Amino acid sequence: MRPTGIRLAAIMAAACLMAMLAPLAARAQTFSTLYSFTGQADGALPIAGVILDAQGNLYGTTFEGGSYGGGTVFTLSNAGKETVLYSFIGSGDGAGPYGGVIRDAAGNIYGTTVIGGLSDTGVVFRLSEVGKYTKLYSVNAGDGSYPYGGVIQGPNGKIYGTTAYGGAYNFGTVFQLNKAGQETNEYDFTGGADGSVPLAGLIQEGHGNIYGTSAFGGAYGYGTVFEVSKTGKEMVLYSFTGTTDGAIPIAGLFEDADGNFYGTTEYGGTYGYGVVFEVSGTNQETVLYSFTGGADGASPYAGVIQDSGGNIYGTTYQGGAFGYGAVFEINTAGQETVLYSFTGGADGANPHAALIEDSMGNLYSTSYHGGAYGYGTVFKLTQ
Repeated sequence: MRPTGIRLAAIMAAACLMAMLAPLAARAQTFSTLYSFTGQADGALPIAGVILDAQGNLYGTTFEGGSYGGGTVFTLSNAGKETVLYSFIGSGDGAGPYGGVIRDAAGNIYGTTVIGGLSDTGVVFRLSEVGKYTKLYSVNAGDGSYPYGGVIQGPNGKIYGTTAYGGAYNFGTVFQLNKAGQETNEYDFTGGADGSVPLAGLIQEGHGNIYGTSAFGGAYGYGTVFEVSKTGKEMVLYSFTGTTDGAIPIAGLFEDADGNFYGTTEYGGTYGYGVVFEVSGTNQETVLYSFTGGADGASPYAGVIQDSGGNIYGTTYQGGAFGYGAVFEINTAGQETVLYSFTGGADGANPHAALIEDSMGNLYSTSYHGGAYGYGTVFKLTQ
């Protein structure tokens, strides 16, 4: 039976409403799986993302696999050849590199493991360009334990990072290592309004101040965005309430040229599946997008990046058209576009890491699962 005029108008109105609520249709993209981990000596389960050098080579870590099962640091050439630079034995040298790596001007690579070392609570390490391993520091409970977030290097050559636990109050720390490998806690979280359990890495601005997130604590217990000054004073820029503004930020921050910070929360938002947020220079939080848990994505474990036009890009661990996560874009009007939905097959599944962008606007990252062998992938999305 054909619909009546009133019924047809209602159907059309509902369709228009659904179109407004649904994520924007993806633009033409070319997705490529650059490498599938076999779970053997080449590595398994890349939790962190990758970095890119001037020659187009990628560098990253796998949480497991390698020659001894303790994870790897790898490089992937622009021709798609994977080389393991180091396989963690899983004892004194560390195991389980959860965070990513950074490179200095000389080609040295720095990173962390969350277990192993003298106290089995992680290490900070350096690899030479050819893969020679140096343990810079064995993390211990008094100074901190379990450095999930990787490290950054300041202009002074010092290394900065976070530990999720340990420190003076056992709620995590912000630490620094000088060039001699001496460790100092820049800040010890108390577990109260100042925050607790910083799982992510840090960023540093030109004046030496450090910024990051804590997954818990704050005024409402659902995490914070914080600043630690170069004199070691901590200030909470924003405390998440656990409602529509977001809850439990497990990823780090991106800062734009105007001093605004962008990030994600794993939970909270209008639908409970996480948000993309902005914290302005006046410490006001704006939710840029709330994930519905459907085709638009769910549970953004990673942080976001921003292009020169102000568009934001990131990944979700779940959701998307097939439920295995998505790559998304949010434009300056707050409209979300799903650029790619993972199928859970050879293309990968459950991207845990943030994206990077090359000079041509291509995006790169890793998926934690999936791929040809089920142990994760490195992928590229050409725009």
